[in-house]
Amino acid sequence: MEAFLSNALERGQSPATARAYRTDLTEFGRFARSYLSAPGSEEKDYDPARVDTLLIRAWLSMLYKKNSRRTMARKLSALRSFFCFMEKEGMVSSNPAEAVLSPKSARPVAGYLTVDEAFGLLDALSGQDPQDLRDRAMLETLYSTGLRVSELAGMDLADLSFENKLVSVIGKGNKQRIVPIGDKALAAIRAYRESLDAKKAKVADHRAVFLNRFGTRLTTRSIARSLDAAVRRIALAKNVSPHKLRHSFATHLLDAGADLRSVQELLGHASLSTTGMYTHVSIRRLAEAYDAAHPRAGRVHKREEDDDHGR
Repeated sequence: MEAFLSNALERGQSPATARAYRTDLTEFGRFARSYLSAPGSEEKDYDPARVDTLLIRAWLSMLYKKNSRRTMARKLSALRSFFCFMEKEGMVSSNPAEAVLSPKSARPVAGYLTVDEAFGLLDALSGQDPQDLRDRAMLETLYSTGLRVSELAGMDLADLSFENKLVSVIGKGNKQRIVPIGDKALAAIRAYRESLDAKKAKVADHRAVFLNRFGTRLTTRSIARSLDAAVRRIALAKNVSPHKLRHSFATHLLDAGADLRSVQELLGHASLSTTGMYTHVSIRRLAEAYDAAHPRAGRVHKREEDDDHGR
């Protein structure tokens, strides 16, 4: 498994993906040992060459009781990748997971905040100590750019261009993209960094934008905790995660008239269909645009008739 995980990282998979692979493969390994080991055996490993399609289907059947179909599909994908690697390395003769169909699940509707809720959340952070300034800067940046929380945590000062109002991001698959960042987010970041200088705060990591109390780079978990604290301040009756701010960013852009392809580029989605999950609140706007512009929709003809009467 270690060779497979190292290979995944070399191919540009994120550390988070590698950790998910490890969890899923370890879970399958325990299941496989229970089936493939002799009764009373204390074997700590199993022979991948003995794994067949039926065993994988039995594992999925066990998962069905406690996991969503989406989670099961992810775990099966990890297994497929693992056995594909094993087959290329000559450790197994074929990929037993290839013939197993992924559980189908409906695409979830992305959760999001309304514009008023998003503004209320950001305005709740009005303190002037470095931590409050940091938290406001983080949330302003998330909402302004639509970054993933891992991308925010990995942001360096060198990635920011205050003059051009841009931020460089290394996203999934180690792919770089450049996204705009708004004035309020940049002002919040500047105020936070100036507060560190004014307080002569300890800075151990001089590259990272957002720091913890030890002066080192903030983790994704700490960012989520800061968001939870802000949600509690305004008693918002919604579960809000950093990813929900990303959903809100995309939803509000689309609802204001941004085209889907541009939002895809901003989010760093490889597939346009992934971005399509954010169009749920924009259907009415699209319908209105259709009614107003299409020659067979009715409204254009009515406008022409009105023009004729006015002549």
